[in-house]
Amino acid sequence: MPQLLSGNEACAIGALRAGVRFFAGYPITPSTEIAEYFARELPRLGGTYIQMEDEIGSICCMNGATAAGLKAMTATSGPGFSLMQEGIGYSIMAELPCIIVNVMRGGPATGTPTRSSQGDLMQARHGTHGDHPIIALCPWSVRECFDLTVEAVDVSERLRLPVILLMDEVVGHMRETVELPLRVETWKPSNPRRPKEEYFHYGDETNYDSDIASFGEGFRVHLTGLVHRKDGLPTNDPETIRWNMDRLRRKVDDNASWLWDLTYEDLGAETVIVCYGSSARSATEAKNLYQRKTGRSVGIIRLRMVWPFPQQRMVSLLRSARRVIVPEMNMGQMNRSVERAVSPDVPVISVQRYDGEMLTPGEIVDAIGREVPSARPLPEEDLHPGFSIADDEEF
Repeated sequence: MPQLLSGNEACAIGALRAGVRFFAGYPITPSTEIAEYFARELPRLGGTYIQMEDEIGSICCMNGATAAGLKAMTATSGPGFSLMQEGIGYSIMAELPCIIVNVMRGGPATGTPTRSSQGDLMQARHGTHGDHPIIALCPWSVRECFDLTVEAVDVSERLRLPVILLMDEVVGHMRETVELPLRVETWKPSNPRRPKEEYFHYGDETNYDSDIASFGEGFRVHLTGLVHRKDGLPTNDPETIRWNMDRLRRKVDDNASWLWDLTYEDLGAETVIVCYGSSARSATEAKNLYQRKTGRSVGIIRLRMVWPFPQQRMVSLLRSARRVIVPEMNMGQMNRSVERAVSPDVPVISVQRYDGEMLTPGEIVDAIGREVPSARPLPEEDLHPGFSIADDEEF
């Protein structure tokens, strides 16, 4: 039956229906309602809710629950997300599937606790140190808070990686009437079907979509944040270090055929908007306003999975575009990734707002209606080796 829910509530419901039975967190605006929902509902389902002393303890506690075989989750906002970065790196290196919800607010530091932002986009991709894969999903509605939480649980279990759900204050606190499915399906590993002495927790056959053992099941499981061999024990051997790092990268590279999620409309138009999250709501309204006003079509691409960035698909989808608009509630964090997906002679216009207020459709309509700027110059590092801009008078 239909329910009036906030995005935060829908996120918590999606996690519970996807099988999450452990939550460790620390209250922080604007994500606190997620923790409150888990505190009330998890004990009724036989699950465990624990409020930790801070976000560092929260992600470490969640990692422990994941290692023991539970589907686990935490939720925070920008300052807490910063504190979690080392723990996220451990989740990646130890290959612990878990869900990290970041309901974004303005920063840096304490920033704007009750205002919205999309300023953590690049932190989600590069926040923890070292070369690493990451998956990040970004909903634009209450229903998608539910759907993408379920998708996050499924992807994390399949790839043995943490998955970040990048919501923002607008999406987390807005309320919509939605009808949610009572049952959902997610991938769940079974116990290894091999003799215990032949089981390697990090063998090539257990990289993804594989049967995995957890602590307490009689198999040898050694977890460490150090680079390790297939048995989990640390190593300083260069060849094994490379193998370990390539193993992590292959989780994304080998699954690129399905590891993407976007929607699009009217891509034959001269102007195409690339958007995500709550800004996509304004972008969609701007598209409709401009088309009604001028009779000219505007294309739109909305990324539901922002990382990994779907480079090859974006190149194909933007092939006929003559101008691209990228509206964001930050100083242009997605803009550069979009620029790499189009020819240098296609202008990419960044529409930014970072004062805590939501981007308005009017601001995006104004950008669509502006005179098309000249093509952006090629950065010198993108030119052919040995060629500098000064070598050609046309530049």
